[in-house]
Amino acid sequence: MSLNISINSFAYPESPKGIKVLSNISFRVGKGEHVSVLGESGCGKSTLLHLIYGLLNLDKGEIFYGKKQLFGPSHSLIPGHSFMKLVSQEYNLMPYTSVAENVAEYLTRQNKTQDLERMTEVLQTVGLLDLKERKVETLSGGQKQRVSLARALAKAPEVLLLDEPFSSIDTFHKNSLRRNLFTYLKEHGISCITATHDAKEALSFSDRMLVLRHGEMLQLGTPEKVYASATSVYEKSFYGEVSTLPAGILSEEPLHLFPHHLKISAEKTPLKTTVKASYLKGKTYLILGEGNSGIVFFEHFEKLDKGATVYLSLV
Repeated sequence: MSLNISINSFAYPESPKGIKVLSNISFRVGKGEHVSVLGESGCGKSTLLHLIYGLLNLDKGEIFYGKKQLFGPSHSLIPGHSFMKLVSQEYNLMPYTSVAENVAEYLTRQNKTQDLERMTEVLQTVGLLDLKERKVETLSGGQKQRVSLARALAKAPEVLLLDEPFSSIDTFHKNSLRRNLFTYLKEHGISCITATHDAKEALSFSDRMLVLRHGEMLQLGTPEKVYASATSVYEKSFYGEVSTLPAGILSEEPLHLFPHHLKISAEKTPLKTTVKASYLKGKTYLILGEGNSGIVFFEHFEKLDKGATVYLSLV
């Protein structure tokens, strides 16, 4: 079944009159589809997930799962939906019990063999099988976050809502965890909405992306479409440093450029820049410069001396 979200507007009761947290949000999540909600802190990502999960009342809008309309706490003794699981930024774990005991809380407890197989499966997915007997209170923040993910998977949800699910996990474990988790969700047909400010994550693992700013939807589409159609500084800044060039420098129109859009020119150009710093990025350097157009960023194959003057052109 598909999840259909239509939010005309939402404001917290205690918010000043006229201040909306979300407005004009409308999208669909198909079975097994992964939609990433990309936006800066405070843009309404977490609020959106809480509305979908049923922790907040939505007075101006509708949320349907298939033909069933979903409501907030005013319509339910226990907020939340049985077919759905929310992994919030608060881990909500049992600290004085083991990793395995935390996961077992969400197993069926009807078939011991099947429960053991499922626990092994979800702990392997999040990379915690070797730590299953460890007390949660002894784990790092990143490990606790992985326990939260394992608990959510153990419940076998039809829909999974993830609120910044990898924020405490180190890069060493994050890359493999994301691959394993989103592969697992695809294989099991679990629909997923991830709230994130990590554009690389959204580009790599999403079927579609939704970009939020100030509670409003700026973009919705495939990662390829969203990346290619980003025009504003806000939209482009998720993917890296952005240089803003006024009209008349390298184009008749103002330009918002990624570092790879600029290169050093052998000839003089209208874009004269003084090198301020060089940052190693692996095979190339990110060069920070300042000149007649303000701050600019460009890529170069070698480190440049601070204070050097260069001229830039479009690639």
